[in-house]
Amino acid sequence: MEQGAPTAVEYTVRDRVAWITVNRPKKLNALNRATVQEITVAATRAIDDPDVAVLVLTGAGEKAFVAGADIGEMAAMDARQGQDFGRFLQSSFDVLERSPKPVIAAVNGFALGGGCELAMACHIRIAGENARFGQPEVGLGLIPGAGGTQRLQRLVGRGKAMELILTGDMISADEAHRIGLVNRVVPAAELRTRVAAAAAGLAAKSPVALARAIDAVMTGGDLGLDDAMRLEAALFGLCFATSDMKEGTSAFLEKRKPEFSGT
Repeated sequence: MEQGAPTAVEYTVRDRVAWITVNRPKKLNALNRATVQEITVAATRAIDDPDVAVLVLTGAGEKAFVAGADIGEMAAMDARQGQDFGRFLQSSFDVLERSPKPVIAAVNGFALGGGCELAMACHIRIAGENARFGQPEVGLGLIPGAGGTQRLQRLVGRGKAMELILTGDMISADEAHRIGLVNRVVPAAELRTRVAAAAAGLAAKSPVALARAIDAVMTGGDLGLDDAMRLEAALFGLCFATSDMKEGTSAFLEKRKPEFSGT
């Protein structure tokens, strides 16, 4: 984001980690079209920056990661506008999910509706113990429209996803961890520190290997098993042509820390 310009998203880079913060605390960081566009611009900026290794997405304040979509904006939409908005959200969140660099959601409070869908588009979800998750759209006469009906069942299974979507119930961070919606739950006061440590660990890995691992999981997950196995073997083989593979194996044999170049 340009310095001095009004923004709903803050962007900072520290120790090769880009922190993307949704900054609408008075609205509980609710997503309107402009905010989603800013998230996409920030994510693309980080992906294209050779000095960034990992992206972290979080919310400003202590109450919410993202408490949902902006209801005031959606209330005036007709069917065509609603469909267009859903496709806009989906394509925007796909930028995160398809990022060749790891994306961590640091969930610091409510992650409801579009906020839960935004977190699910990230590769890893680390939640503060105060976080709450849910897809409450049915209570508004809607369904999840930013990928929630699809990503949720892929993460927690169809039965649990169906229950959460049909009831609109909100669940705790511990329950989200139990069902596989989040990877880790940490004390709320330690969330940023714990996420920074996780991001630093990822930043020390081979960028080439990380990108190909993400590709294997994300692309392979949409294929039949035989095709997915062939994709894995192809990506595995491509790693052997990289400087990072030579450095990683040499460092292991020489009992030293690798210094990856990303080539």
